[in-house]
Amino acid sequence: MASKGRLVQTVARFALSSRLQGRVPVIVQSHAQSTSTQPSDSQQPPSVTLSTEDLIQMEHKFSAHNYHPISVVFAKAKDVEVWDPEGSKYLDFLSAYSAVNQGHGNQKIIDALIEQAQRLTLSSRAFHNDKFPVFAKMLTSMFGYEMMLPMNTGAEGVETSIKLARKWAYEKKGISKDEAVVISCCGCFHGRTMAAISMSCDNEATRGFGPLLGGQAKVDFGDASALEKLLQEKGDKVAAFLFEPIQGEAGVVMPPDGYLKKVRQLCTKYNVLMIADEIQTGIARTGRLLACDWEDVRPDVVILGKALGAGVLPVSAVLADADIMLCIRPGEHGSTFGGNPLASAVGIAALEVVTEQNLSERSDKMGQEFREQLRGIQKDYPNLIKEVRGRGLLNAVVLNQADLGNATAYDVCMGLKNRGILAKPTHGNIIRLSPPLTIKREQVAQASKALREVFEFDLADMKLHAEDRSPPKTPDACDRCGRYKYVMPETEL
Repeated sequence: MASKGRLVQTVARFALSSRLQGRVPVIVQSHAQSTSTQPSDSQQPPSVTLSTEDLIQMEHKFSAHNYHPISVVFAKAKDVEVWDPEGSKYLDFLSAYSAVNQGHGNQKIIDALIEQAQRLTLSSRAFHNDKFPVFAKMLTSMFGYEMMLPMNTGAEGVETSIKLARKWAYEKKGISKDEAVVISCCGCFHGRTMAAISMSCDNEATRGFGPLLGGQAKVDFGDASALEKLLQEKGDKVAAFLFEPIQGEAGVVMPPDGYLKKVRQLCTKYNVLMIADEIQTGIARTGRLLACDWEDVRPDVVILGKALGAGVLPVSAVLADADIMLCIRPGEHGSTFGGNPLASAVGIAALEVVTEQNLSERSDKMGQEFREQLRGIQKDYPNLIKEVRGRGLLNAVVLNQADLGNATAYDVCMGLKNRGILAKPTHGNIIRLSPPLTIKREQVAQASKALREVFEFDLADMKLHAEDRSPPKTPDACDRCGRYKYVMPETEL
């Protein structure tokens, strides 16, 4: 009880300090002021309302600075709409990096969470539970694979797929001990673990974290000829080719038509596992259940995450057939929380919502309309918008930095925020736009209208206020290959 009292005092002191420093007023209700019927010695915490600025400063002081978020605080959300502590409403056009495909707070999923939480939350895999087998059967049936391995986060799914590929390579392909190679793509993003950043071309992700893991090889994304050449040279030691069907974090980079089919042919020819990281692109995001479905390609291994938990819980899984999956045996890989009954119940409901609400078809249709609207803006502002690209409701607007002056895509996103649209830039000059798949036509139009108005009414002031800044820094050459993988317009190099 004493520690609880100290926590109450700490929050109250912070709130009072915030008020005295001139920020938005903070309401602190003492026990004496409370009209509660609770006894005076009940140690009930005071009612403390913190403003957006208070909360951001608190996070900045007490949390690691490993993100650079847009300055808005989520206090409540429903479907596509989000409210901050002051009650201002926004449309979410990031969806927690596609984790909220089913919309914030989908009632069916929340009901499944509550019902299961009241029954059983965790057994660990040391024992069986009554939800995980149902989830496993549903997931494998829905995606057409024989088996699945449950984990929690997307990064864990990537780590699992790499371990699985190496184990398969030694047991089934006959690669000599410790010589297995996993090929990945330049510009990839597979998470922030050591194995994932060891594949990265992003210096910010890798510098200061070495030594990176070995057993890696790289090819350019979308270049099937480069992949074939590498397989000709090293194919006898290659365990897998790990790739994103569309590179999300790199800025919604699209492969050329036919690329996925060619990759499938090459992996089959050289006896290499084709591993699709569909953590962001999967579960209806691109207008198909999997992005690989656009070319009717079946990878050997599929990694799912994000929307598998519908933004309610972290849920991920690796899918493969038995001849691959059973290379991992008891004691060789696992997770205390992977396959827990609470996550399983949420995963079942998340997949049911995708099917019942036809979210793949909805994403395809809404995405086509959205890109048409964005290309209409591009037509009117050809010097500002270099490219509009995407599939389904995974889209990006690539800005021409030369026409922004010292202003940036982050400034444009702040302009969108001020007009009620929440989006986030990636790699300097790219704005990713990926709302929940439940979005309505008028909400899509609202976002397009906001972007047009930022260009029409706000950009001149943005440029003016950015004049005293240093010009946006051109990214360094990649430490791995010496090339400029993440660049703004080529004229700036």
